[in-house]
Amino acid sequence: MPLDAIQRELLNKIADLHEVPQGAYSLRINGQLHGKNSSENITIEKKTDKPGIDIYIKAGTKNESVHIPVLLSQTGITELVYNDFHIGEDADVTIVAGCGIHNGGSEKSEHSGIHSFFLEKNSKVKYVEKHYGSGDGSGENVMNPTTYVELAEGATMEMETAQIKGVDSTDRTTKAVLGDNATLIVHEKLMTHGKQYAKTTFEVELNGENSGTHVVSRAVARDNSHQVFLSNIHGNNRCSGHTECDAIIMDDASISAIPEISAKHIDASLIHEAAIGKIAGEQLIKLMTLGLTEKEAEEQIIGGFLK
Repeated sequence: MPLDAIQRELLNKIADLHEVPQGAYSLRINGQLHGKNSSENITIEKKTDKPGIDIYIKAGTKNESVHIPVLLSQTGITELVYNDFHIGEDADVTIVAGCGIHNGGSEKSEHSGIHSFFLEKNSKVKYVEKHYGSGDGSGENVMNPTTYVELAEGATMEMETAQIKGVDSTDRTTKAVLGDNATLIVHEKLMTHGKQYAKTTFEVELNGENSGTHVVSRAVARDNSHQVFLSNIHGNNRCSGHTECDAIIMDDASISAIPEISAKHIDASLIHEAAIGKIAGEQLIKLMTLGLTEKEAEEQIIGGFLK
């Protein structure tokens, strides 16, 4: 069946799409598989033992993408989905995921996704995941994504995750294990408002020689919202690791940033950074002298910070 107006809006917010995508895709709507399609190099199979899909990308696949968005437009749906990605040797692909919830009722709507990535030697994945909530009902929008990553020798995974609006509660967990010369790069953008709660946990095992990771979170907490950032990088070989949390706190919000690094090898080089603060007054004044109101100036600064 065609998408309705609410579903199209959610799809646009999380995947920059207005209709069902072309090429390889899986679209899940209101707890059911709405449609899927495989391509010559990317095969998508529905799991038979539990909700979710298996995605197989052939060795050597280049410059291709797969979309796997999830939409909830009915109140009261709670689901747990398992998606496994098997990336062949020397492949280079983009995977676009994400979840959009529109809750116009009084019941909680919740999506929990467990995504497991298995990258073979010298493969490369860019993974984009956006979360978005809307609706004028009293029911909560809840999203709890879990990501597990195994990177073989020379593999690279770049993750871009964003949650900017409408999610009342989220518990986001990412765990990764890296082999020789493997690289994991993570860029997280997060904003909470109202009474929202967001917890982010990263745990990276740098097992391989010359493996490396760069984990960066940028967050804004507004109103009475609360955020927790946890990051733990384990240097178990000659490796390099960097974890960073930069946050802006506003109104009566609260933020806890807990970066941790542990070295178990003499040639492990690890760095952690955390900074939390309010918007500087001189930044606001400078923009207001250009004709912006205080609120407009705040939005301009936040937009640049989360860009």
